[in-house]
Amino acid sequence: MVKLTARHVENVAPERKERILWDDDLSGFGLRSYPSGRKVYIVQYKLHGRTRRKTLGKHGVVTADEARRGAKLVQADVARGADPSAERKARLRSPTIKALGERFLKEHVALHCKPTTLYDYRNLLRGVVNPVLGGIKVSEITFADIQTFHLKRRDTPYQANRGVMVLSKMLNLAEDWGLRAMNTNPTRRLKRYPEVEKKRYLDDSEQERLGSVLANMLASGEITRYVFAAFYLLLLTGCRLGEIQKLKWDYVTRTHLELPDSKTGRRRIPLPREGRALIDTLERREGNPYVILGGHGTGHYNDLQKPWRKIRARAGLEDVRLHDLRHTYASVAVMNGIDPFTLKEILGHKNLSTTLRYVHLSDDAVQKAAGQIANRLAATLGSVA
Repeated sequence: MVKLTARHVENVAPERKERILWDDDLSGFGLRSYPSGRKVYIVQYKLHGRTRRKTLGKHGVVTADEARRGAKLVQADVARGADPSAERKARLRSPTIKALGERFLKEHVALHCKPTTLYDYRNLLRGVVNPVLGGIKVSEITFADIQTFHLKRRDTPYQANRGVMVLSKMLNLAEDWGLRAMNTNPTRRLKRYPEVEKKRYLDDSEQERLGSVLANMLASGEITRYVFAAFYLLLLTGCRLGEIQKLKWDYVTRTHLELPDSKTGRRRIPLPREGRALIDTLERREGNPYVILGGHGTGHYNDLQKPWRKIRARAGLEDVRLHDLRHTYASVAVMNGIDPFTLKEILGHKNLSTTLRYVHLSDDAVQKAAGQIANRLAATLGSVA
C-alpha cells in the first residue's frame, strides 16, 4: 500500500492481470490497473454488511487529488445512509419516459380503464408527451422538465394539462414500481392552465333547423337512415356518442336501452316512444348485431363525425360538437322541470357535480326566473317608485 499521488500513479506499470492498489492514507480509496494500461480510480465502502465499489473516474481525465476528494464525498454520503453505487446502477437501469408510458398502458390502463381511455392516453403519449419528454430517464426527470413541456404546449392548454395529468399518473406508478424514490413526483406543484368550459346547446330555433336539415339530407340520399337515426337518438336519449354508435339490438327493449357496459359501468337508459318508433324503422343485417350500420360488413357505422361536419355546416351550426347534443338534452330537461338528481340518473353520471356542468339554461329562462324572484321580493317589500 502506498499513497496514490499523481507521480506514483503515472509510474504504475500494467501487468498480465488486473490489480487494485489501495491508498495507505485514505482507507477504501484505490486505483484499478488493467493489462491494457488503463487506470481507473475507485472507492470501496461497506453498507448493510455488503461491500460495494464505485468508479470515480479514469486517470488522465480525473487527477489523483480530484479522485481522492471524490472518494471522501462518497464516504460522507455513505455515512449519511446513501448507497452511491446502487443509485448509479439504478439510474443506468432506469427506463425512459417513453418506455414507462408503454408499461403504463399495458400493465395499468389496459387492465383498469375503458378501451376509449386506453386509446386517448396512447394518442396523448405518442403525439404530445413523447416528442418532448420521451427520451428522459424516469429517475432523472425534474420539475423543470415538466414545466418546460407544459410551457411548450401553452397554445393548446387542454392538451398541456392532460399531458401533465397522464405524466402524474405514470410517475406515481413509477414510485410504486420502485423506479423512483417515494414522494418525488415532479408534477405535483405545477399550476395547470385555466380551461374555458365550452357551454353550447341548441335553442328551439336551432333544433328546428337541425331537424329540417336532417330530414332534407335523408330525403336526398345524402345520409342513410342509420345516420339519421343516430343523430336523432343522441338528442332523444341524451346518450354519449359511443353508446348510440355501438348500440346492439340485444340492448334494446320496448322502454329502455340496457347497456351492459358504458363509461360509468352498466346503464339502463329510458327509451322514449319516439326513439323506439325510430329504431323500429331500421332494418337489421343478418349476422350484424349493431343498430347503427355502415355501408357493409358486420360492424357499426365507424365515423359519425364526418357526416356531422356536413350536417352542422348545412344547418349553420359550425361551432356545435356532437357532444353538445347531450348538453342540449340536459338543458331542455332542466328547463322543463326535471330536477338534477333525476337527470343525473338519466345521463348516467357518477357525481351530481358532473350533471350540473351539463346544465346550461337559456337567457330567457334565466331572465324569467330572476323576474319571478324579484316580483316575490317586491311584493313583500312594497313599491319602490
